[in-house]
Amino acid sequence: MGNQIGVVVALQLQDIAWHRTVGRLIDQLDKPVFWPALLGVLADYVAFDSWVVLLFFPERPPLVLAEQAMADGGVDTLFQDYLQGLYRLDPFYVASLEHRHAGLLRLDEVAPDRFPFTDYYQRYFSLNIVADEVQFNLPREDGSTLCLSLGAGQRFAPQQMATLSLLQPWVVALMRQRLHFEQLAASKPAVVAPQLAPVGLEGQGLTLRENEVAQLMLGGHSSKAIAQRLQISVETVRVHKKHLYSKLGINSQSELFSVFLRASRA
Repeated sequence: MGNQIGVVVALQLQDIAWHRTVGRLIDQLDKPVFWPALLGVLADYVAFDSWVVLLFFPERPPLVLAEQAMADGGVDTLFQDYLQGLYRLDPFYVASLEHRHAGLLRLDEVAPDRFPFTDYYQRYFSLNIVADEVQFNLPREDGSTLCLSLGAGQRFAPQQMATLSLLQPWVVALMRQRLHFEQLAASKPAVVAPQLAPVGLEGQGLTLRENEVAQLMLGGHSSKAIAQRLQISVETVRVHKKHLYSKLGINSQSELFSVFLRASRA
C-alpha cells in the first residue's frame, strides 16, 4: 500500500512539474527567448546535438527564425551553403512541398532510397547533422511550412522517438501560437530577412525534364525511383542523364553536385 501511494505521489509531482513547464513556455511565446526555452525543455527529455527553426517556402530559400549558436560564436559556412541552394536537396524540404505533413517526421520516412550515397549526404548532411534528424512540421495556408529540426550524432532510439511522439501535440501547438509573434516581428522593415532568388541548375541549358532528373539524382533517387516518380521508363531516365551530363561537360554525379553547388553560391 505504501509503495502504491509513493508511486501516485511521484506521478502527481511529475505532472505538476510538466504543467509548470508548459505554463512558462506559454508565458514566453511573445519573447525572444521562446525558441531556446522550448529546446531546453525538449533537451530534458531527449538528447540531440543541434537544432534550427525554419520556414520552408515553395519558391524561395528557407527563412531562419532561430538556430543553435556555434560553439566558437562564428558562422556555419556549411549551413550558409544549405540556405543558398542545398536546401533543395533536403528530403525534409522536398517532403514539405509534396506531402504537407503536420507533426513529427523522421529522416527515414522522407529520405530517398540512395540518400546516404549522395554527395549532399557525404559532403553536407553527415558533417552538419551527422547521423539522424527529426522535424516537427506545421504546414501553413500560404504553402510554407514551419519546421523545428533536431539533429543527432547517433540514431534516435525507439524510446526517444516515443517520447517525441508523446510531446508532439504540445510542441506543434506551441509552434502554431509562436508563429503569430514571428509574423509580427517580420512585419517590421528593420528585421525583414533578405530573400534570395531560387538557384540550382537553372540557366545551365538543361530542359525542364533534365533539370528534374538531375535534382532527383542529387537528392538520392535511383534511376528506378526517378522513373516511378516521373512516370517514365528507366531507359528514358538514362537518356536524360546522358544528355544533361553532355550539356554540362561532366562524367559523374559527384561533378554534377559540384556544378549545383557552384551555381548555388553564384
